Amino acid sequence: MHWEPMTSGTVCNRRAFLSGLAGAAGAAMLFGCAHTGRTGPPPAKRTPNIVVILADDLGVGDINALNPDAKIPTPHLDALVREGMAFTDAHSASAVCTPSRYALLTGRYAWRTTLQRWVIAPYEPPLIAPNRLTLPGMLQGRGYHTACIGKWHLGWDWAGEGDGPEKQAVFDAPIAGGPTTRGFDYYFGTDVPNFPPFTFIENDRVVVQPTDRNTADDTIIVGYDGAPMAPGWRFDEILPTITDRAVSYVHERARAAEPFFLFFSMTSPHEPISPSARFRGASGIAPIADFIMETDWSAGRVIQALEEAGVAEDTLVVFTADNGASHYTGMDTLLEHGHQSSGPYRGRKAQIWEGGHRVPLVVRWPGVVAPGTRNDQLIGLNDLFATTAAIVDERLPDNAGEDSVNMLHVLTGGVGVPPRDAIVHHDTRGGFAIRQGPWKLVILVDYDTPPVFELYNLEDDPGETCNVRDAHPDIADRLLALLERYVEEGRSTAGPAQPNDTDAIDIRARARERWAPPR
Repeated sequence: MHWEPMTSGTVCNRRAFLSGLAGAAGAAMLFGCAHTGRTGPPPAKRTPNIVVILADDLGVGDINALNPDAKIPTPHLDALVREGMAFTDAHSASAVCTPSRYALLTGRYAWRTTLQRWVIAPYEPPLIAPNRLTLPGMLQGRGYHTACIGKWHLGWDWAGEGDGPEKQAVFDAPIAGGPTTRGFDYYFGTDVPNFPPFTFIENDRVVVQPTDRNTADDTIIVGYDGAPMAPGWRFDEILPTITDRAVSYVHERARAAEPFFLFFSMTSPHEPISPSARFRGASGIAPIADFIMETDWSAGRVIQALEEAGVAEDTLVVFTADNGASHYTGMDTLLEHGHQSSGPYRGRKAQIWEGGHRVPLVVRWPGVVAPGTRNDQLIGLNDLFATTAAIVDERLPDNAGEDSVNMLHVLTGGVGVPPRDAIVHHDTRGGFAIRQGPWKLVILVDYDTPPVFELYNLEDDPGETCNVRDAHPDIADRLLALLERYVEEGRSTAGPAQPNDTDAIDIRARARERWAPPR
């Protein structure tokens, strides 16, 4: 895969826009770069609407405009790439969804919580502590209306007897601890598309009582036959329904005076692989390819809604994914057709290799982010929190966004010292890796065996094929010490040390305990 070089440059109207947020002195400090001579109409003075579209299990190689060898049409996302800045070295905080979503919304690595491996299971309680500042909560404090539409998968306090997957949940009672208690004014979606209960939730209530039982075969949903399901529930209607809700939300909030934040948390192309009727067979390859096409369509509808509502010029759009592509939903068939969801990278969802956590990331912000640009800065989805705080001129407290780096001057084409020095990766088994510059130290762990340390130079070896630890033991030792410091200090950014939620973090062993509710 060929990656185009970064285009940089800060234009005069961008400086004017941001100086209205943080003051002229603050803008000069952030950018410190010269006028390029480009002119244009001054941007709006109010803070932008913000739309974050998070695909579920979409690989870094699944967008045509970012992978010339891709075989699945993605015209809407291709257009977004032409209109925005595409990051070529962007990473989710984990190779699986719950910890990745936690980091995006809190700016903090989820391995600092008691969730040490895998994800939140059905009916388990919230992972985000009630007193933790979240990205939407911060924006609420700046006058934003905030909404989450789609997948949640960060836990709820369901009423009923028992714990976790064995809980006898009560579905006609309010559900505590969900999105509307973690910074969102509004929520509509399905908690996890392949987990019970199979029904929609609006705010803190089940929309349709799940009085039926799921009887779908394993080609649709695995492991939950007989689970509670709403009468007439159809898996292929989930994505169209939440897309319609997101479009309606954009039109509704475009008429309001205050800015809005929409977190459109897609359920695709995650299992169950269930493209709706108009997309079945559309790719000519496989159902997973059809579902990727529908994912592109869904994102395109929400972006088009901004145009139709007349707020596109005042809206920052972020498109990304929560982790790499899944291997068990048709990846082998895609490979047979020459489509590599992980692009040139090794691995896939759940793994510590690049294909597990390197994700597409495209940012469009008219008049501020230069269109049609590529950027090779190392960046994590956890950086969205600090970057958004800078956009709205909010200073985060010491105990918030501990692993979030302000990337605003990168978005605006600023030059200088890269703001993110290193990043930590995590996999579904609780394994760690740390990246700094071209170097990536991988710690392979298992039960009751010593860890194996492997070192890769991603500049020379993006496919992670040649372990060079023996040739560079000093670099491996330096990265290991940095990771240990990040764990010990409770943060990877500047500021006073903060407590982790658990003492069970062990970078040298596979996590034995999956998780316990946050204390």
